[in-house]
Amino acid sequence: MIMTKNEDYETLRLENQLCFPLYAASRLMIKAYQPHLSKLDLTYPQYLVLLVLWENDHLTVSQISHALMLESNTLTPLLKRLEEKNILKRERDREDERKVFVSLTEKGQTMREKAVCIPTEIMKNVDILNLDEMKALYAHLGKLIHHLK
Repeated sequence: MIMTKNEDYETLRLENQLCFPLYAASRLMIKAYQPHLSKLDLTYPQYLVLLVLWENDHLTVSQISHALMLESNTLTPLLKRLEEKNILKRERDREDERKVFVSLTEKGQTMREKAVCIPTEIMKNVDILNLDEMKALYAHLGKLIHHLK
């Protein structure tokens, strides 16, 4: 079957792009987090770093980078800013100076208690999906991410 130019261009319509609703939803979701994170003086990427460390403290930069799917040159400035705020500390491994370990400070650990309500507050804003739909969406996005990696 031969497609005409108009049919070819149909694929370029914004409404036919999977990337656009993912991009828009991501931006809007991050925007929903902002009022909560501003109370903690955090950006969304900094919050993601803390989520990883609250789950497993004392990780290498490489482990955090892998968990967040970020390059170390993107992650390092985030870590520096969090260290300047006394939320975490970075220490070079004594045996292998190429490894840098990241650990929460007492302030960083305390912030966990202040942040524990954030996911619940966010989910109140996403009440268009029930729990099963939310789990299914998460699973589908996980498959997409895995495939694109």
